[in-house]
Amino acid sequence: MSSLNYIDEVQKLISNIKESQKDNIKKAAEVFAETIKKDKIIHVFGTGHSHMIGIEMFVRAGGLANVEAMLDNTILTNFGAMKGGEIERLSGLAEVIWNDYEINEGDIMVIVSNSGRNAVPVEMAMLAKEKGIYVIALTSLNHSQSVESRHESGKRLFELADLVIDNCAPKGDGLLDFDGVQSGASSTIAGSLIVNSIVTETLSILAKEGQKLPVYVSQNVDGYNNDHIYEKYKNRIKHI
Repeated sequence: MSSLNYIDEVQKLISNIKESQKDNIKKAAEVFAETIKKDKIIHVFGTGHSHMIGIEMFVRAGGLANVEAMLDNTILTNFGAMKGGEIERLSGLAEVIWNDYEINEGDIMVIVSNSGRNAVPVEMAMLAKEKGIYVIALTSLNHSQSVESRHESGKRLFELADLVIDNCAPKGDGLLDFDGVQSGASSTIAGSLIVNSIVTETLSILAKEGQKLPVYVSQNVDGYNNDHIYEKYKNRIKHI
C-alpha cells in the first residue's frame, strides 16, 4: 500500500462530504449569517482533538470575527491526554465550562464530537437547548450511530442538535487499514473543510446582501490590522 493512498482516501472523503452534506452546510451558513446580522456570537466547543475545529475558526485569517472558541484546560490534550480522555466522560463539567463564558440569547453553538457519545459534549448540547441556544452538531454519524451513549440519558450528540452535519468519518477515524490497525485520521481534515465551507458560504450570503464582511485579515500582510475587531469583541469573547 502506497502512503499516497491516504490522499486518495481523503479525496473520496471530501467528495462524500460535498455530495451528502452540501444542503446542511448551506443551512448552517444561513444560520451563521443571521447570527452576524443580529450581532451575536458563534460559540464552538469540542473536547480532545475536536477542540482543534474551534481553534481553526478562532481569530483565523479569513475567518469570522464573531467566533468564540471554548477552550477549557481540563479537556484539552495539551494539558494531559489521558486525563482529558477521562474527563470528557464526566457529568457536570459542561455546566462549569458553560458558566465560564458569556453565552446570550440569540447566540448559537457548534459542538464538535466525532463519536458524539461522551458526557461533556452531550451535556453541553443539553444546556444549550435548555437555554434556547441553536445547536449545530459536527459529528460522525457512522461512528455515533454504532455506539451507545456514555451519558446517563442514553442520548448522543446528533440526537440533541437542531442541525447535524456528518463529517463522514469512519468509525475509529482512520481511513486506512494496516492488517487490522487503523490510521490516517479523517475527522480533523473533514471538520476543518466543513467549517471553512460554512464560513465562505456565510460570506457569500452576506456579500450578496451588501452586508459588511466581519473577517480577520492575516496579521502578516503589511498595511492591514484587526484592531477594530479586537476592540469590538474584547469584552465579549473570552480568549481575545
